[in-house]
Amino acid sequence: MNQTSLAIKHKNKHPNYTFWLFVLASVLIFIGIGLRDPWPADEPRFTQVAKEMVETGQWFFPARAEEFYPDKPPVFMWTIAFFFALFGSIKIAFLLPSALCSLLTLFLVYDISKRLWSTKEALIATSLLLLSFQFLLQAKSAQIDAMVCCWITIGCYGLLRFFLVERRWRWYYLAFFFMGIGVITKGVGFLPVLMLIPYLIHRHFWPQRDIAKKQTKKSVLPWIMGAVVMLLAISLWFIPMLILVENSHNTSLALYRDNILFRQTVTRYADSWHHIKPFWYYLVEVIPLFWLPISIALPWLIPCWYRAIKKGDARIYLPLVWIVLVLLFFSVSPGKRGVYILPALPMLALISAPYFDSVVNKKVFSWLLWGVVFLLSVGLLGFGFSGIVKASFALKLEEKFGLSPWMFFLVTGGLTCLVTVITTRGKHWKVWPYFLCTLWGMYATWGYTLLEDVKTPKSVFANIEKEIGKHDATIALVDFSEQFILFSPYPITHFGYHTPVDQQLSAAYQWLDKTEKGRYILVDEKHVRNSCFKKEMATSVGYAHRAHWVLLSHEALTEKCPLTKTATEIFSYIPDRPVT
Repeated sequence: MNQTSLAIKHKNKHPNYTFWLFVLASVLIFIGIGLRDPWPADEPRFTQVAKEMVETGQWFFPARAEEFYPDKPPVFMWTIAFFFALFGSIKIAFLLPSALCSLLTLFLVYDISKRLWSTKEALIATSLLLLSFQFLLQAKSAQIDAMVCCWITIGCYGLLRFFLVERRWRWYYLAFFFMGIGVITKGVGFLPVLMLIPYLIHRHFWPQRDIAKKQTKKSVLPWIMGAVVMLLAISLWFIPMLILVENSHNTSLALYRDNILFRQTVTRYADSWHHIKPFWYYLVEVIPLFWLPISIALPWLIPCWYRAIKKGDARIYLPLVWIVLVLLFFSVSPGKRGVYILPALPMLALISAPYFDSVVNKKVFSWLLWGVVFLLSVGLLGFGFSGIVKASFALKLEEKFGLSPWMFFLVTGGLTCLVTVITTRGKHWKVWPYFLCTLWGMYATWGYTLLEDVKTPKSVFANIEKEIGKHDATIALVDFSEQFILFSPYPITHFGYHTPVDQQLSAAYQWLDKTEKGRYILVDEKHVRNSCFKKEMATSVGYAHRAHWVLLSHEALTEKCPLTKTATEIFSYIPDRPVT
């Protein structure tokens, strides 16, 4: 066999593995789509905004029940709206953007790994990312983070390909363009630009290790043009938004502009008002669990990375320093959520791949991973059994949530325990992919159907229908979440999502104290006490989203409301196609 034939044989050594890996990825990511509705906290909000875009034809300024939503730019909501307009089904549309972006992220990691190393490392890197708990969790959620992770990964891909594979400026500009798209999706889309820092350091200390095929021009202009390309991408939304706001002479739109440009970016990062966590939050509470299985392998990976950096290996040095900078960037801000650091996970899988083949052969690592899965499996099994035997804490949970998931936990725990027993006879590290596939397969099918009534206010509206029927009625919401707009079969009135609760109650009292018939207020029972309404006249309509909800009619009004009467803006929404 000649050298050419050997090269072709080596190149095609893993073609079937690649195909089946992406088949597995597609199954894990897409299974369950169409089986559930949007669930709190963020999914109903983004879905309602997208649904209104299609219903009203007003796509440029996100709104929820007429009130502008200034927390995020509209890109993610646009994609949900597009699929909703295309398929006419919320259940299908709301999860597709995250699913498709996650598949693209996997492909990018595969392709850059293959170019930097070989197909073997590409398969390992893609598998590590796919089977990381946080990645799959976000791939199957309708939050912005899977999409912004995709744009950031494109940015990293473009820079790494430009720095280390082929010195073609199109990859550099592609990276900056998608950084701009990332910024107008969620403000942190610029994060790949931080990779310029380790690149410049590497060029200074290891100039001989620059493996790009062509030397870059000495002119600084092509480098600066990257920022211009990013600003151009941002301007696709930013400039029209500013022009429309300026020409509208609308106070609400001006507030929208100021909020999204300042409060939701600089202020939210430097002086967060919620999700306050200590500096070490990600290292202690997020990475150990959500970055499994890579987190367990870190004691073996870190020495490998150290040796690679000593040799000046830019393939490890650039992504690793970038990951550290990303973690530092998010750790400095007082407001933290575990999902914020998701964009660092693809690059972590990338630099772990060359060494993971040796790590999984370490007995300590394999047994540690097996032990984690065993404990989780026994926990699932034990929790299910406790419900079957009517343990007191299980009965309290069942009563509180109106849910009996004990057979689900029992069967899932039994299957995953069986997985741990099977893998004791072979390579113990295999327990993790088997466990994760089993867990997600059960949760994305049986689990979805179990949680549907708990995670949505369907039962609340069913009880309201029993009380007032299907006749013409309008429901006013007080201290609500977006899912109550999304699932309401009735026209909705509300008094501003961020309006103080006392002002909402006062406005609701004034709204209900009118001559129009068919007006009702839906409110958390705790707000009825010592307010403008008679508690004994409140009709209980069920428990949902950690609150007992009651319906108030005109008969529940007190003679006089003790709350200060204020001028509160009233918003209305008539659903075109309520979610069912």
